[in-house]
Formats: sequence, C-alpha cells, structure tokens
Amino acid sequence: MPNQCATTVLTQSVTVAEGLYAPGHLGELTRHIPFELIDDVLIQTRTAQARLRRLPSRVGVYFVLALALFPGLGYARVWDKLTAGLRQLCPRSPSEKSLRDLRRRLGTAPLEQLFTILAGPVAPPRTPGVCYRRWRTVAFDGCSSAKAPDRPRVCGWLGKHKHRYGQEGYPMLKLMVLCETGTRALLGAVFGPVPQKETAYAEQLLPLLDDSMLLLNDRGFDTDDFLVKAAATGAQLLVRLKGARTPARWAPLPDGTYLTRINGVRLRIIDAHIAVTTTKGLRLQGHYRLATTLLDHRRHPAAELVALYHERWEIESAFYSLRHTLQTGLVLRSQDPVGVQQELWAHLAVYQALRRTMAEAAESRPGTDPDRTSFTVALETAKDQVIAAAGVLPDGGPGRIGQAVLENLLPPRRPRIAPRRVKCPISRYASPPDQAQVLGAARISDVTITVDKSQRAPVGRRDRTLQLMRTDPARSWRACEIARGIGLDDARGLRAELGRWVNEGILRRTARGVYALDDEWITSSCQHDPVSVALTTANSP
Repeated sequence: MPNQCATTVLTQSVTVAEGLYAPGHLGELTRHIPFELIDDVLIQTRTAQARLRRLPSRVGVYFVLALALFPGLGYARVWDKLTAGLRQLCPRSPSEKSLRDLRRRLGTAPLEQLFTILAGPVAPPRTPGVCYRRWRTVAFDGCSSAKAPDRPRVCGWLGKHKHRYGQEGYPMLKLMVLCETGTRALLGAVFGPVPQKETAYAEQLLPLLDDSMLLLNDRGFDTDDFLVKAAATGAQLLVRLKGARTPARWAPLPDGTYLTRINGVRLRIIDAHIAVTTTKGLRLQGHYRLATTLLDHRRHPAAELVALYHERWEIESAFYSLRHTLQTGLVLRSQDPVGVQQELWAHLAVYQALRRTMAEAAESRPGTDPDRTSFTVALETAKDQVIAAAGVLPDGGPGRIGQAVLENLLPPRRPRIAPRRVKCPISRYASPPDQAQVLGAARISDVTITVDKSQRAPVGRRDRTLQLMRTDPARSWRACEIARGIGLDDARGLRAELGRWVNEGILRRTARGVYALDDEWITSSCQHDPVSVALTTANSP
C-alpha cells in the first residue's frame, strides 16, 4: 500500500479595522500608532477625506509609514506586504497611480504632526543609563548623509554641495535631532539644505530642553550665542570646547578646574588628558576641554564628568540605525520636495515607534540597559508583523517585537576603539592625520583620565590684564596704563582687544580709553567671592 500522510492546515485569525480601513495598519507597531491617533492627526491637519474613498486618508498614512519600513520596494510590493494577511478582505490591489495620488492628497502635515506627537523621552528616570543624577542626558547632532533624488525641483530646494572634487552626485539633506542618549530615542528633529549651519537648525529645537535635562554637546555647538541660548532653557550643559578656545579665568577651584563667564553664563572649565591603551599595546591619547554649568566640584567631580561625556556618542548609533538600518543607505524615493519631506517624517515616526517598543521591552525586565536592545531585531520583527497583520489591536499580552528583543539581547557593551575612516578616495572630508594609528577596531584594556590640576600663571594679554586690574579692582584704568602693566610698549595693539572684552562682559568702559573691571569678574580677594556665589547657586543632585 502507498504511504499515507496526514496534512494539517494551520489557520490564523487577524483582527483589523473594518471595511475599506482594513489595509490601514502597521502590524504590532499600530499599538504605538493607533487608529484614533491617526484620525485625530488627520482632523488637526485638515487632511481627512471629504468623502469616503476606496483609499481613505487613514490608510494613506499607514501606507506611507509602511514605505518607510520597506524602503527598497515599490508601491505595489509595499501594498502587497500590508495586505498579505488580509487576502479575503482585500482581494484587489489599487494601481500605483492611485497610491501616488493618495500620497499627494495627504501632503507633509499629517506625518510631521505624527512624529511631533511620538517624539519625546521614552524611558523613566530609573532605567539604567538614562540619567546622570537627576538629569536626563540628551545631545544635539546633525547628519548630512541622506540623499534625495537628482531632480530639478529637489535640486532647487536643496542644491548640490560643492567640494574640492566638484559637486555631489545627489542633493543632500541635513538632519538635526535632539536625542535621548540612554535610549537613542528622538525628542525632536528638523532638516533642510546642507549649507545652513548646524547651530541654526539646533536653535529650532532648543524649546524642547528643560531643567530636567543635561545637554551633552560636541565642539561644533560651543559658540557663545548658542551656549547662552541653551543655558536660558534651564537645562544643565556639558559641552566640549574647541582646542583653540581658552576662556578667561574667573576663579580657580581646588580640583584644578576653574570658573569662567561667557556672555554672562557661569561655566566651569575642565581640562583633561585621556589616554587609551588597547589589548595590542597601542596607546592613543588626546586632550579634552569641557565647559559645564555643574559648578560644584565636590558634587560633580571632574573625572566623573569627563567619563560621562562619552555618552554623547550614543547619538551616532542613533543615526546609524536610522540611516543605514532603517533606510538601508538608499536614496530617498520621492521625486519632489513635498514628497521628500513627507517620506523623511515617516522614517522618523517609524524610528521613534520602534524605539518606544524597545524601551518598553527593556523596562519589562528590571535592570536591563536599553543599550543591549537590538534595533535590527526590532525592525525585522516589526516587518514580519506587518506582513502577517498580527498584533494590530493590543490583546493585553507582551508584544512579539518586545519578546524578540529580549530573546536576542546584545552582550554588555565592550570598551573598544575604532577609527573614523574615509573610505572614498574623492570624499570631501579630509583624512584625519592620525588615521593610520589604528588599522581596525581594537579592544581597550585601560582608560586613564587625568584632570589638569596645575594652576598655571596667567598667559596671554587677557588673563594678564585681568590679573593686573584685580590688584586694584575699584579703580579705572587707562589703556596706556594697562599696556605698561602687562609689558607692552604702547596701547595701539591693545585697544581693539579691550573693546572686544567689553563686548564679552569682562570689562566696562567708564570713559573714552578708560576701562574698569566688571563687577562679576572681581575675584574672591575683592569685595565679592565668585567661588562662593557660584557654588551656592549650583543645582544640587
């Protein structure tokens, strides 16, 4: 007798919206982007359909979000992914022209509003790695590697970046984000043409800062105006200064750091030497100069702040996840400025929804650092859930994305160092001079942080002028007297600098060619004690 086998047919039930709204879902991510939220966004932006069509506006928003999940597929193939588990409910597929028209009908506003609602901190303060003391660590940075299609209207908006080898092949977008470093979630984002300065984009996001945050910034954000505006938000600052910047010494502190004032903002300057030794015996070292509004050297030791500054680099991992894992490094698909903006807001919204899911998964297992959650695992599982139309409506249990993330936690972070390499021979970025020191990623065996505790004698005209005027702070000094006091033959070369120090608030002009020390720059040896004033106004942990 021929062999007989039994065939078992597995069936799966899915729960989605009714009728024409059935294709409008994002799998399990619909829990973070529910139907009610999309409908409310459409009403707020006045983009809801005037009459019920075969492709309602809600379905259009989910379709644009699905385009972000599958950036390498065309419209028809992405629609097939959305309806793969809904064949009985959606037997016919719309044409690609209908889907293009749906995108045009929606415009940019709904996707931008959706991201604005989703953006924000995603982890409670007790989550490991999210806070320093009572402040949530956040950071600004920009990314200019996103490529838009080479089309006349897009080029008219973005232009093409010029460098020493000619023009870029594609128009480039500059994306500026404010990132929660502990979870790599986004608090806000803006984007536009590359030539505009990063600080101009970052200033648009300053209203998102508050007194519960500690801002970690790179040296591209150390301009006086930006520091003043950032400090005015109430957030604490820990900013790296350019090596050429030598702030005036207001008052020394016992740990070797010193206080200064920049346009009225009280800052503490930390000079640190960092030496890294790899397992292969290679030793790399560098100098960091940090400025912080955490003025109390007892509550906030300098070495502790230098080690904390390393958290700023988490934003680079956020850009990697967004640009190379989610967008897969591809050129954006849209052929006009409005479509490019809509597409990028959709990418940001999907990215933020994934980060929320990952943070919830880490929080469900106490003590789990969000750094150990894998963005790739979360993304691929989310795609599978879209195709299966699974988890669209929450059933109260843990989601499949969270389960997959917890089952595939990354190992604890290994201390290692890897050089930034310029791999393209015609790149507009010059190769770093020390690039050849490290051939590849190397494990770190030792990190030594040494805070410069030497109280150097005043160097430069500015510090020598301050030392001279502090000998008699109540009097006014003529320019010629200051010149003779600091060892200059005449004051012709000094007057311009005195005027600049007046603009910086270090000096005040009492008469033509006559200057006096500003009250805020009088040291503790005089009638005011800046160390005591600074420490009493510093925030406690």
